[in-house]
Amino acid sequence: MATPKTVAFHTLGCKLNYSETSAIARQFEDAGYGAVKFQEGANIYVINTCSVTDFADRKCRKVVRQALRHSPEAFIIVTGCYAQLKPTEISEIPGVDLVLGAAEKFNILNYVDDISKAPGKGMVNAGEIKQANSFTNAFSFGDRTRSFLKVQDGCDYKCTFCTIPLARGKSRSDEVANVVENAKKIADLGVKEIVLTGVNIGDFGNGTSVIEGTRPKKEAMFIDLIKELDKIEGIDRFRISSIEPNLLTNEIIEFVAQSKRFVPHFHIPLQSGNNKQLREMRRRYKRELYADRVAKIKALMPHCCIGVDAIVGFPGETNEDFLETYNFINELDISYLHVFTYSERPNTPANEMEGVVPVHIRRERNEMLRILSEKKKRHFYSQFIHQERTALFEVSKNKDLMNGFTDNYLKIELPYNPEMINELGTVRLGAINENGNFEATLVEEITA
Repeated sequence: MATPKTVAFHTLGCKLNYSETSAIARQFEDAGYGAVKFQEGANIYVINTCSVTDFADRKCRKVVRQALRHSPEAFIIVTGCYAQLKPTEISEIPGVDLVLGAAEKFNILNYVDDISKAPGKGMVNAGEIKQANSFTNAFSFGDRTRSFLKVQDGCDYKCTFCTIPLARGKSRSDEVANVVENAKKIADLGVKEIVLTGVNIGDFGNGTSVIEGTRPKKEAMFIDLIKELDKIEGIDRFRISSIEPNLLTNEIIEFVAQSKRFVPHFHIPLQSGNNKQLREMRRRYKRELYADRVAKIKALMPHCCIGVDAIVGFPGETNEDFLETYNFINELDISYLHVFTYSERPNTPANEMEGVVPVHIRRERNEMLRILSEKKKRHFYSQFIHQERTALFEVSKNKDLMNGFTDNYLKIELPYNPEMINELGTVRLGAINENGNFEATLVEEITA
């Protein structure tokens, strides 16, 4: 086919996916393609998928239809986790021309010239997940105020509900020197905040050897990485996206507490506050360890924001089990929740477990935790009314306003000032508005 001139991207899922989409976009741009917005109509659409829930699967189908409405003759390429797990299923979606698995997505330019619009299924290149055994660095730039920097990929954990190891392969990492070099590149682009991303970033250091077929012991750990990043001039903030409680060591917490650049914000997956459920999920900690991590953080950083992941409706979760989780979270000094309703995933041990929880009960439990999350967030925010904190400003959907986040992840709103976008400033926090955000006033701009 003739070489397309324009390409558009759509990302589903996590921060890691956003970093990888940006890296793929730069490959296209370096090869002479013009990147356009999704709605503008492109010759090629690249859809980077997630497959954490059934909703993400359905969303992929919806995005394919939207792309074809914008540009009916466009070539549609689907990659990402869903593409690795269900390549044949995706290839049968009307309009999909190419499906690339985990090991092929960064070689996408090698395939575009062979795409055809012949009727029938799309072309599939999604090999066994063991082929995804190397690390490809990536970071996002241009579409957000902050940059998502990929430092780790894959996972060696065997949580019974999770398909990520099947979609991304074994744990593997970048080298410290490479991460530092990428962070400096991001600083040169004028970005003020970097969010470190990965599947299991606390496991950083695995798979850093360049010798094919080896699985070396870690030459560096996550604490070594963040200590080096903390020295980089030009980046005002580093944020840790999510870290397993068993890998969030006291040393990491103590370092962040005195760090020049790492902000007081942790997101720590819990999944269940019931030890029976944690064991069935094959999580690598008990609730007592989780409570200890939260207490340690709050002892050193009372102002720290702590986010929590929780799953409701896991097989075998009785009403008593759920209430134990609810009460455990209610007693924790945390700031907000990300609540997930358990959904059955093929090829996972949990899919074969007894004690299936009816869907309507799963939804009721989800709603209970969502309400608890709002209460936790409101309580956390209320501690900072009338205080001054540093915020990074960004555009808002409301053209008369701009948004921002403080170092400890309080969301603010204030009148739009184009000169302050992507800048840091001190704000005074006022009332909490109907959107649950702070109404703020600018105290002073922080100059470089």
